[in-house]
Amino acid sequence: MNCRHCGSSVTHTFLDLGFAPPSNAYLTAADLTRPEKYYPLKIKVCDQCWLVQTEDYATAGELFSSDYAYFSSTSTGWLAHAARYAEKMIRELRLTRDGLIIEVASNDGYLLKNFLAAGIPCLGIEPTASTAEAAEQLGIPVIRKFFGETLGRQLAADGKQADLIVGNNVYAHVPDIDDFTRGLKAALKSSGTITLEFPHLMRLLEHTQFDTVYHEHFSYLSLYTVAGIFTAAGLRIWDIEELPTHGGSLRLYGCHAKDHRPTSAAVTALLAEEARRGLQTLATYQDFQARADRLKDDLLLFLLEQKRAGKQMAAYGAAAKGNTLLNYAGVKPDLLPFVCDAASAKQGKFMPGSHIPILPPAVLMERRPDYLLILPWNIAAEIKKGNASLAERGTKFVTAVPMLEIV
Repeated sequence: MNCRHCGSSVTHTFLDLGFAPPSNAYLTAADLTRPEKYYPLKIKVCDQCWLVQTEDYATAGELFSSDYAYFSSTSTGWLAHAARYAEKMIRELRLTRDGLIIEVASNDGYLLKNFLAAGIPCLGIEPTASTAEAAEQLGIPVIRKFFGETLGRQLAADGKQADLIVGNNVYAHVPDIDDFTRGLKAALKSSGTITLEFPHLMRLLEHTQFDTVYHEHFSYLSLYTVAGIFTAAGLRIWDIEELPTHGGSLRLYGCHAKDHRPTSAAVTALLAEEARRGLQTLATYQDFQARADRLKDDLLLFLLEQKRAGKQMAAYGAAAKGNTLLNYAGVKPDLLPFVCDAASAKQGKFMPGSHIPILPPAVLMERRPDYLLILPWNIAAEIKKGNASLAERGTKFVTAVPMLEIV
């Protein structure tokens, strides 16, 4: 295959997780009687621009269907994160009722509703009908399309260039990252700001976050690589923040290449740290498979031991990262009878691949498992707090990444 950014031949495999269904392709009871699509789940690294990327198998249309089940508003911690961001942007960018905010991949309106409440015009771009409908019910206008250069140019032609373009956890999800970035440039006012949040490749490597690899993530991004992608599109990164979300994310601030704002020292410092940690060196990527296998083996051994001991197991959070972990480990309902999730869109369905049933959280108090495996480890603190009554009754919490930990 050729690199999705620079076009160079990509030959170096970073991680091979075998075959798996798309991580957000949750199943109904009727689906269990039909064939299930599996795709190779393998990521490679380009030794020219250092973009880490999946092999080309599944298309975006197959992965982000009309009944897409991920709703951002399910997590109270994420809602608070979005509210803080909106307040910060309104204050620092001096956004007013005369401006326009565009969010690409606006999901269920979790973020834009904060700007709407402040009286600032906003527009969502969201291709999945299930989440777009939820945002529209909040009064947020939504264009139900995938974003790219064509749509960016159309927005500009319609007089809808933005003062602020937001993209939270979407940049890694786009198959043509160059086309997407050119779309950002086209839709941005001359003095406008782009903010993108995405999991930082440096933290994935540091904490062996192999379960964040799934088909919906086409790219795994460093600041170095994104800076190159921005430059190629006529944009520039002028500031960055490191965030704790999703196990360690970056929020970058972009602008047109000729914008007057100076590049901050934080950008220079993080580029230097990435280089020091070897993110532009092949050897850095070559031991990751063995580290991932060790975590997978530790979890599988733990589950087998609990089954033989007659202990009751359950999991919390039917998250995409949980599907990657369970499918790679080969975990089925005999080892993990059910998963609870607060999202009503997932309840009553089954995890892709493993076919583990997804139940409402109220079931936990009825069954009182001995161990509760937290699959979305990035919000483990929130989940533990919400299930404190289980701990009082003896349930122990378990996380598998970045290491097997029992509390």
